[in-house]
Amino acid sequence: MTVLTDLKQSGAYVGGLSLSSHDFTLLSPFADWTMINARGLAYRILLHLDRKASHPDRLVRGAMDRYGGLEDRERALLTELVYGVVRWQGRLDWHIDQLSRVKPDRIAPPVRILLRLALYQILFLDRIPAHAAVNEAVKIARATQPPFLTGFVNGILREAIRVGEDWKWPSMTENPAEYLAVTTSHPLWVAQRSIHELGFEEATRFLSTNNEVAPLVFRVNTMKTTAEQMAAKLRDIGIPGGPSPFLPDSIRVTGPRMDPFRLPGFRAGWFQVQDEASQLVSHILAPRPGERILDLCAGFGVKTTHVGILMGNEGEIVALDEAPWKLEELRENACRQGIDIIRVHPGDALQIQPARLGTFDRILLDAPCSGFGTLRRNPDIRWRRHVKDPYRFSLLQQKLLRHAALFVKEGGILVYATCTTFAEENEAVASQFLRTHPGWMPVPVEDSLPEECHSLCENGCFRSWPHRHAIDGFFAAKFQRNA
Repeated sequence: MTVLTDLKQSGAYVGGLSLSSHDFTLLSPFADWTMINARGLAYRILLHLDRKASHPDRLVRGAMDRYGGLEDRERALLTELVYGVVRWQGRLDWHIDQLSRVKPDRIAPPVRILLRLALYQILFLDRIPAHAAVNEAVKIARATQPPFLTGFVNGILREAIRVGEDWKWPSMTENPAEYLAVTTSHPLWVAQRSIHELGFEEATRFLSTNNEVAPLVFRVNTMKTTAEQMAAKLRDIGIPGGPSPFLPDSIRVTGPRMDPFRLPGFRAGWFQVQDEASQLVSHILAPRPGERILDLCAGFGVKTTHVGILMGNEGEIVALDEAPWKLEELRENACRQGIDIIRVHPGDALQIQPARLGTFDRILLDAPCSGFGTLRRNPDIRWRRHVKDPYRFSLLQQKLLRHAALFVKEGGILVYATCTTFAEENEAVASQFLRTHPGWMPVPVEDSLPEECHSLCENGCFRSWPHRHAIDGFFAAKFQRNA
């Protein structure tokens, strides 16, 4: 009896080959050039995401760069498949478990991912014939899996076609959290918490909005061009776009998906991809030319460069992050946008002391958080977080906020911001800071924002929601140190 036959007959792990046998760079089907297409590359990327936490957009762009001969239609489909499968992963797994006679934990990741990919095309995409999705999945299964698993994949997919829309969903009345978790594709704990904090109806809107494709927003570099000139440039190449309802120097781009890094003007630094909620944090900081600013958790520097533009490239910005590769990208980003007042500093934000960096007029603490305000753009976050993560992040955020306060000059400003919707990482952290720091006072954020943005302010803080405002979910509080 062969090993594969033994696996099949014993009912062991379905698709029992280890994930390391299906390496991202060495997957056997891609030795055949005929499978270098959107579906094959999407399968490859999804396998990699399952093995190692990565940014889906970077993997998609990497695949496009490596296989430059892909037609625009295949590029768009690749993006659709990767993001669609990640976004609807929970619901797709529910479908698989409803159809399979094999216990869920016995379906190995490579097989489950292949089923997700095919089911997404069958259940969510009208323009791809169901039989084409099945045939492509069977082709990949034959190239990567033992023969008996080809039949398993084929059987599951054809049964899904037979069921059509006649699925037995969880009961909305008897178990509303499970119903929302399945139908909106979120972890059960997220559905439970959303219902508790927002009520069932608003929780439904919030979770459903997380599955929408967020608009592409360009923050125009006013040091190099204007929003009107940028919009005209986009129209000239057939890309529709209109002004943001919140910020005059931003453009919302509509229409089919595109790679913004290939658009005219990007390399020249005319624009930066950045949601309005993220931009508004820099406006809340309200930096002035000539000031000394500290960006304590700078990351790739999207906000850092925006602060530099608001300062008219006059003054000094110290950008701190513990990941040197992020700071290198920040340098490149600043150079592209023509900003030369940023000084990068690698290091742990909690270890760096004022004696080393000095004090600052304003500090931006864009704190690490659970990220649940950005699920439209980063759908993978929902599957990488644990029910206790908001609390764990809140403890780190409180430490960072206390430490950030040490760098502020008398009379200086400190802005605390996150891109999550959980109150314990937002209002609770801000309130705790004020309770334990009597030498500080809150500053209403609306004082720094255009009148169009005052609807985004609650109790002196900035609070945005995807389902309420059609922008990412952000929070920001502003504090001033007493002179």
